Amino acid sequence: MTMSHQAPVLPRYGSGSLSDIVPFLCSPVRGGAVPAWMPALVHGAERVVLLLIDGLGWNQLSARTHVAPTLASMSGGPITSVAPSTTATALTSLTTGLTPGEHGLIGYRMDMGGVVMNTLRWGDGHVDLRRQFPPRQVQPCPPFLGSSVPVISMADKEGSGFTEAHLAGVKAMGWRAASSIPVIIERALAAGERFVYAYYDGVDKIAHERGFGEFYDSELSCADGLVSMIVDRLPPDTVLLVTADHGQVHVGDNTVSLPGEVTNLLRVQSGEGRFRWLHARRGREKDIRDACEQFADVAWVVTREQVVDEKWFGPRVSTDALRRMGDVALVPFEPVSFEDPADGGLFDLVCRHGSLTADEMLVPLLAHRT
Repeated sequence: MTMSHQAPVLPRYGSGSLSDIVPFLCSPVRGGAVPAWMPALVHGAERVVLLLIDGLGWNQLSARTHVAPTLASMSGGPITSVAPSTTATALTSLTTGLTPGEHGLIGYRMDMGGVVMNTLRWGDGHVDLRRQFPPRQVQPCPPFLGSSVPVISMADKEGSGFTEAHLAGVKAMGWRAASSIPVIIERALAAGERFVYAYYDGVDKIAHERGFGEFYDSELSCADGLVSMIVDRLPPDTVLLVTADHGQVHVGDNTVSLPGEVTNLLRVQSGEGRFRWLHARRGREKDIRDACEQFADVAWVVTREQVVDEKWFGPRVSTDALRRMGDVALVPFEPVSFEDPADGGLFDLVCRHGSLTADEMLVPLLAHRT
């Protein structure tokens, strides 16, 4: 374990985070000054394509420009993800233009009042929870400032609970093979669309399954080729913006199982391995805080009050968001993951994310203009 004890990289809400992109691009007065965090190439462009490459952290890209020449040639720099640096929360902040404290999807697994729901699958591992927790009620804020924007994402996710929660009312243009993405973008622009959003998930998948190395570099090269194919099909005076929802940290087998003196105090756990919320049994809130100090050598041990006061989830936190938080969060700065027996998957994840380290929080915002 080589990460040094460091201060968390807090989201730069309002001055260069994922939640700032769409409010600027969808603003009716976008012809004005371009903020410093946004690539200047967007100024005055007739059309904008926003491509999100899931899991492509700024630090990982910067270390591998030799396998991503197209991305390396684009202008721009890093912005921050949101807290936690996880897909469900970050994509919802991107599309709605709101902080996690405002939209309320505060993590991968959320305590919905006795039921811990996986927000990406909108279930608890046993049953679909769309009827019990209607997505548009859990997260009612419209995407893209209420505009009906073409969204080019995975066809098999259309109609899912999470899609309904963060992409309600969009013009869904699903792809089944990633090679279709440039073609669908080209057709949407040819039909007169001025703003298009596209999503690609390959980099994140490989990082989770294989970690960093040959497989990751090969996938990054493919993603770079996808960006090149999109650029080749763009009409004149169009800007392609590329960003990501989070980066990654290699964790491998470095997992931490909570000892009995902690689990005996718990009602439930939520979040994920690198942003683990602990919900105390009634009356044991102080006990759980004290018990978790043993993890201070590998993680930021923060209370709900600290998360709110330090604006990890933004300057405003809704009642719903506050209710979904635990009493204490374990947020590793070392490359470890806090395990929850109820939070399992088909395979052990090699790379993970969710915490507030630079490797997870810094994401690219890059531009190419035709």
